[in-house]
Amino acid sequence: MNKTAAHAQPPLTGSGTVSAQAATMPILLSLSFCHLLNDLIQSLIPALYPLLKTEFNLDFAQIGLITLAFQLTASLLQPTVGFYTDKKPQPYSLAIGMGSTLIGLLLLSVASSYTVVLIAAALVGTGSAIFHPEASRVARMASGGRYGTAQALFQVGGNAGQAIGPLLAAFIVLPHGQGAIAWVSMAALVAMAFLTHVGMWYGANLRPAKKNVHASTESKDSGLPRMRVLFLITVLMVLLFSKNVYTSSLTSFFTFYLIERFDLPVQAAQIQLFIFMAAIAVGTLVGGALTDRIGRRPMIWISILGVLPFTMAMPYADLFWTGVLTIIIGMLTASAFPAVLVYAHEVMPGRVGLVSGMFFGFAFGLGGLGAAVMGGLADVYGIAVVYKICSFLPILGVVAWFLPDMTKEKERYRSAAA
Repeated sequence: MNKTAAHAQPPLTGSGTVSAQAATMPILLSLSFCHLLNDLIQSLIPALYPLLKTEFNLDFAQIGLITLAFQLTASLLQPTVGFYTDKKPQPYSLAIGMGSTLIGLLLLSVASSYTVVLIAAALVGTGSAIFHPEASRVARMASGGRYGTAQALFQVGGNAGQAIGPLLAAFIVLPHGQGAIAWVSMAALVAMAFLTHVGMWYGANLRPAKKNVHASTESKDSGLPRMRVLFLITVLMVLLFSKNVYTSSLTSFFTFYLIERFDLPVQAAQIQLFIFMAAIAVGTLVGGALTDRIGRRPMIWISILGVLPFTMAMPYADLFWTGVLTIIIGMLTASAFPAVLVYAHEVMPGRVGLVSGMFFGFAFGLGGLGAAVMGGLADVYGIAVVYKICSFLPILGVVAWFLPDMTKEKERYRSAAA
């Protein structure tokens, strides 16, 4: 969007555009804060794995299935939620989704069997599935045209929450036991209050959108053939595959890797996990700002393929260099997500909910499947072998070669159609 367009006043649309004058930083900050609380709760589950492993006598495959339970639930539901809300936006679904997370959290605090743990994890995943597509749409509405920065600000809240979760587990939950998980339910209650306010703003901005929908400047047709759209979306999903399977495997089993290889106590391993997750948060924010400056394609190249030398070195590093490498890896891998999501929005304009649901859901689903598979491999071959296998995943970043400049791509097809 050029400067003239950015300062013009296009009408509001249900698909997610809003004038720069109506864009509000408080809404973006509220969304980012609620994303922090949502993902803090989610990240608490992997951080509790040492406690759950001891409490229920679990093996690594069963731990991987817990990750699968909450991430696959989110994966399957998010595109469905996004598709539905593109047609019928639901401003207050954000608070309702957080209510599902609250119930899952309370259930996890009193779970007395492995089955109940899986159900609780699935409820947390359901809440996440409802939250992400609509929250991403509101972030785009409040962006004022700076889509990469807005998505990064929204996403960095989630990354910060993922970083805080292990610390919360290490210093509050693990010392006091499973029942202390209930204390974290206060985070869900606070998020529900903020999201109710965001829902009121969202609903107020949707009403004028319905009156001006025919005057919208954001077409729901990118001008690309359907097969071309499908190809580009597939390429973007392959890029997410390389990023999220690696990241999920690292977050699910990193504490066990550090304990096994370097003989670290649990709390020290959780602090190392926090450092990695904090690096992801920083990388997301920097990546969003750079996406708006240097473009989506260069950012994707730098992030996904650029991390390969560091992932391949990490299985052979000592404790100090493992810490250094995880910071670099976290920042680089995270910096691509805002670029990938904004690129996908451009490929499928006017489908913000569906695209966000697909990509957030795909990220969760791939992470869950990857964690389950890697957990099985860890039981057979050991944790160290898992990290050697995962280190090659960023090679898939070469498929970014197939991503065109979207402005030129649309011009080419428009010229061909004329």
